[in-house]
Amino acid sequence: MSTDAPAWAGSYAPGVPLRLDYPDATVLDLFEQAAAAHPEAVALDFMGGSTTYAETAGAVERVAGGLRALGVGPGDAVALVMPNCPQNVIAFLAVLRLGATVVQHNPLYTTAELRAPFVDHGARVAVVWDKIVPVVTPLRDGTALEHVVAVDMTTELPWTKRLALRLPIAKARAAREQLTGPAPGASSWRSLLTADPLDPQHPRPGVDDVALMLYTSGTTGVPKGVPLRHRNLVANVTQGQAWVSGLVAGRETFLVALPLFHAYGVTVSVLLGLSLAARLVLLPKPEVGLLMEAIKRRVPTFVPAVPPLYRRIVEEAERTGVSIRGITYSLSGAMPLTAELIDRWEAATGGLLVEGYGLTETSPVVVGNPMSPQRRPGSIGVPFPDVEIRIVDPEDPSVEVAPGDRGELLVRGPQVFEGYRGLPEETAAVFHDGWFRTGDVVVMSDDGFLTIVDRIKEMVITGGFNVYPSEVEDALRAHPSVADAAVVGLPDAHAGEQVVAAVVAAVGIAPDPDALREHCRTALTAYKVPRRVHVLDELPVNAMGKVLRREVAALLRDR
Repeated sequence: MSTDAPAWAGSYAPGVPLRLDYPDATVLDLFEQAAAAHPEAVALDFMGGSTTYAETAGAVERVAGGLRALGVGPGDAVALVMPNCPQNVIAFLAVLRLGATVVQHNPLYTTAELRAPFVDHGARVAVVWDKIVPVVTPLRDGTALEHVVAVDMTTELPWTKRLALRLPIAKARAAREQLTGPAPGASSWRSLLTADPLDPQHPRPGVDDVALMLYTSGTTGVPKGVPLRHRNLVANVTQGQAWVSGLVAGRETFLVALPLFHAYGVTVSVLLGLSLAARLVLLPKPEVGLLMEAIKRRVPTFVPAVPPLYRRIVEEAERTGVSIRGITYSLSGAMPLTAELIDRWEAATGGLLVEGYGLTETSPVVVGNPMSPQRRPGSIGVPFPDVEIRIVDPEDPSVEVAPGDRGELLVRGPQVFEGYRGLPEETAAVFHDGWFRTGDVVVMSDDGFLTIVDRIKEMVITGGFNVYPSEVEDALRAHPSVADAAVVGLPDAHAGEQVVAAVVAAVGIAPDPDALREHCRTALTAYKVPRRVHVLDELPVNAMGKVLRREVAALLRDR
């Protein structure tokens, strides 16, 4: 498809160009420019505690110096395993200052889930939430990990909340135990924060250096490293600035409820916000109480989230009478957004809620609804500036489908990655003549709006999180009562999809669904655990013996 005069040329919001000029800059440059222009603006807001851009910049230099003393240098990987908190953002920027690569991990993962990525990226230093230090320290055996630095999030709280946590009452003790815990065998974050600042002559990162690595498993369940270069991330930030053109540097408040181990959370919530010298309101977890407390304290102007979060906020606002008016821009992703929720949210906020689309491999956003009343509910929108698309036959990606027909979406643009870390075959499988194969089947309207109609990839998206069926199936098969298993995603009104499993009994043993779910909890993060487990006599398979997940889904849908 030619992009000289694309079908969507007339569908952009006013003032948004089809082509952009991209700065010759790194992610670190964007932050430092914002800090220089708005030093006294609040950068990090954590449950009421605040840090200015000038203070954040100073902390970045000291933490970079501390990491350098641990041996971190250009090109090294540093693992970050913690919730959204100021230390996460500061560590992220400090790693970049060293010319090193940030590797973000889900802090709810088990040791087993973390092991393969740690083996792959070879990080010798991990900055870790103190509560999960016992989960991470076993990785010193069998991986390159040497240094574990423990982060106590409570040190960033306002003094009143820190004092309240120390009260000798059960409620305070329970709250304290949720946020912090012992960290045996780890050094403290304070040792980094009080280190001598990095030598100003230390080499700075380049635009072609890998800034961030995230792991995605695809349909195989095997973790694959997705390296994103500074230029990929800066391109997506630049596109985001153009797309939401009403955002004003130094005046915005971003609600950062999406996790930083997700590309969406990193780029749209944090990097875009930092580039605009916005106040980042960081939530350690997206609980409704924390969400509403943050909104009552200061109504955000920009809320990137997923549909369940929007629903949770608007329902609680209606229930409690808390005003959310003033949320001007909201960008939804990861799962379908209903027209009903859009109407409800926009009526309550007076702002816009639009749906977008992206993948980890694309930094992540490649398609979005215009940030204008012309946004189209039910559609993922139109390609971002400088994003080219093709819609092709999934069986033969060299053949484009007829206009209006279903086909796999292929994309090309400055935010698209170059390939998986050390996996040439997997890389070759997702590219066709330089075009990235999304694995999603779409149709395009005459004016360029795209709608997802099917998913080639069998990944389940629940609550905005990716669940790879093979990973859950492996956990189920490890139980002695299970001979075989198949996992599918079934529609869920609140989470988008729910994880549901079908199992076949081992000879002579009757599987107990509740026991199987409990077994899965020992090996998997909570959102991966099947909501339901059904016992079948056999799984439907094709002539090659491959399980037909669509048929499994059909069997389970009405149970």
